[in-house]
This record gives sequence, C-alpha cells and structure tokens, in this order.
Amino acid sequence: MNYLSIKDIDSLENWVEEARNLKRYPLKYKQLGSDKTIGLLFFNPSLRTRLSTQKAAQQLGMNCMVMNFDKEGWALEYGDGIVMDQGKSEHVKEAAQVISQFCDIIAIRAFAGLVDKELDRAEVVLNGFVKYASVPVVNMESSVGHPLQALADAITLEEDRTRIKNKKPKVVLSWAPHPKALPHAVANSFIEMMQRQDVEFVITHPEGYELDPEIVRETNVEYDQNKAFEEADYIYTKNWSSFRDYGQVISKDTSWTIDEEKMALTNKARFMHCLPVRRNVVVTDGVLDSEQSLVIQQADNRTYAAQIVLKKILENT
Repeated sequence: MNYLSIKDIDSLENWVEEARNLKRYPLKYKQLGSDKTIGLLFFNPSLRTRLSTQKAAQQLGMNCMVMNFDKEGWALEYGDGIVMDQGKSEHVKEAAQVISQFCDIIAIRAFAGLVDKELDRAEVVLNGFVKYASVPVVNMESSVGHPLQALADAITLEEDRTRIKNKKPKVVLSWAPHPKALPHAVANSFIEMMQRQDVEFVITHPEGYELDPEIVRETNVEYDQNKAFEEADYIYTKNWSSFRDYGQVISKDTSWTIDEEKMALTNKARFMHCLPVRRNVVVTDGVLDSEQSLVIQQADNRTYAAQIVLKKILENT
C-alpha cells in the first residue's frame, strides 16, 4: 500500500475519524511499528512535514532515519537507458532498492521544478522510487500534490465544523500574492479533498492563475475575491504560480492579501493556511494572530494525518 495522493484514501470520513481517535490516544498502537523503520528522504526543505511525520512514526513505535538527499545524497538519475557520463552519480534503480533493504517504509518530499510542466506532472522522483522500491512509499509533498497536508486540513475542518448549524459549510480556496513562484501541490490536494466533502466549495484567484483543469473539474471558480468571500465559513489561502504560463508569477496584486476587511465579508470565517506564510504579504498580522486563525491547529494535525497513513500501511503490509 502506497500513499501518493488523496485518491489513495478509500473513505475520507473514516480516516478522519480514526485520525481524531489517534489524537486522543496517540500511543495506543505503539507496538504496531515495533522493530520497523521508516526512511524520510528530503529533496527539499521542511519543518512541519519532517517533524510531524517523524513524531507520527515514533508514536507508532517505529525507528526513523532522516536524510536530506539534496545535500547528503548522490545526485540521482531517473531516466532509463541513460549514459551516465555527466553529473549524476547514482541511478534511482539502485538507490530505491538499497534503501528498501534498510527501511520498511520510504517517505519522499520532492517539489516541482516549475520549469517543465510535463516533467513535473510525470513526478519523476516520487514515481522513480515507487517503480523500484520494494516497500511502501509515502508522498510528503511532490510536484503535483501534498496529500498529508490535505488530510490534516480535513481533520481540522471536521474538528471545527460543529460550530456551523443548519447549512453546508462554505469553503473558499483563495490565491494570495507572494514574491516567489510557488508550486500547485497544496492547492491541488486541497481541491481533491474538498471535492469529496459535503460543502459549498469555491476557488477564487485573479485571471491567469487557473489551476490544472483536470483537477479543478466542475468546481466553481470566482474571479471576484470579495464576492467569493461573502458568507464563507472557511478561507483557505495559498499562493501558486501560473499553470498556463507554467511557473510564472504573472501578478503580485496586493489587493488579494487577506486582511481584516476581507474577513469581515465572511460568516465569521476561520482562516486556514498550510504554513510557512509570509506575514503582511499573504495575510495580515491581524488575521493570522486572531482567534479566527486555525493555522496552528492545522500544523498540529499534521502529526495525526501522518500517523493514520502510517498506521494503515503497517496494517496492510
């Protein structure tokens, strides 16, 4: 069993319920991972993903090995039939098989390059390990998706939604400005998660920032941010670069920053963000530090999202 995308969850409702039980009794299944080892391979930086996944594994009794592959590992080749006479020292075919001898689960974090759309969509790092590893693989954020974050978001929404009475919650995914080109992974997985929820879901962004139509599908897109925010119960904010003009920052429109005035348009909405977040660029201090903000709760739930994923894998291997 691999966990590569939100689509690998057979019942989101059941997984969220089980994760919330793990949050209440985090050490209940500590014997499940006894004498098992997880290898966490980071091709890109991490704070929440690294620490929460490590803690989740330890609460299941697993040993953890962590490698910052971009700094500590050999540069890997992923293509087949390549004459390796340039800068790549090792092929993923050997690397994945060797790491599989050391680990019972391999977890990988490898971001999009945001240069070649088709290369990023091919998920060469993640799929290279899936192809050649002999143990389960977990996606800790890839070019296209961040399914651990999306699962943590689902847990957070379920914890909070009891305050909403007699209506479907309205959830808005809003683009916000950022000085750098950022990938689409968090937004993609959040969309896929929300499409499985009984909610009113709206995506809002400036024209030109449309996401992958194969992921957005029939989800409502509103180009007027103020209109999208009306009567919203949750504002999930994230920046992403252009998908059409792939990887480009085509606008840094500061009018899309989430501030107190924008939040006043909502139905006392909760503010959500995956972190890290640039204060007073993506969102103002006033919103981020308010009682409406769920960002710390989301970060806490990263542990239990990872723990339910690892528990499922251990139970099925």
